[in-house]
Amino acid sequence: MCSTRRGDIDLRMRMKPNLAMRTERCADLLAAKPYALRGRWLSEFDYGELRVELGCGKGLFTVESAISEPGVFFVALEKTANVMITAMERADAAGIQNVRFVNALADVVTDFFAPGEVARIYINFCDPWPSDRHAKRRLTNRRFLASYLQVLSPGGAVHFKTDDLPLFDFSLCEFEQCGFVILNENRDLHKNGFVGVMTDYEAKFYGQGKPIYRCEAVSPATSKRYAQTL
Repeated sequence: MCSTRRGDIDLRMRMKPNLAMRTERCADLLAAKPYALRGRWLSEFDYGELRVELGCGKGLFTVESAISEPGVFFVALEKTANVMITAMERADAAGIQNVRFVNALADVVTDFFAPGEVARIYINFCDPWPSDRHAKRRLTNRRFLASYLQVLSPGGAVHFKTDDLPLFDFSLCEFEQCGFVILNENRDLHKNGFVGVMTDYEAKFYGQGKPIYRCEAVSPATSKRYAQTL
């Protein structure tokens, strides 16, 4: 779940009580210098696959995914420390070791991950930025997709979910323009009962009967050459 959803509300959010103390308690789960791990995540933590979540929010999806796939290493980016601390505390309470959190924006993935290092990127319920003049801020805009292509392995994928139909249609076009192959497109993911791991937003929308749109955008080997041209 992206904390930037619905505009810049995070900028008005009050600092959570004892944030520094709470962060210190979960310090083992924080990657304070992620740029130093670029190209070394899997060797450093001894896992065979690396997945990245952009905008983990309060961490329900992060933690449940890490629990369900203990052989995969997850890195969760979240720009708002006030929100990320809840995700870190969830992970700490669950006792999981295969996740690290990074307090950063999504547009720095190439600083933190080497070419071909990431097997999968999750983008869940990011801010739709509905105004056309803000289209470049959407995490599925081609300028972001170009950076994802650089860090994804050949055949790696972006798994995308949203409740916003215009954003979903926009994203499908952007994925295709950037050379991704669209698989498993679904315009009502939970129609016949909930599917997969949910985010906090998603669980709320599921309870309201709101449709969830999802797709997987796969990066063929040739897509990397496209990314370098953007």
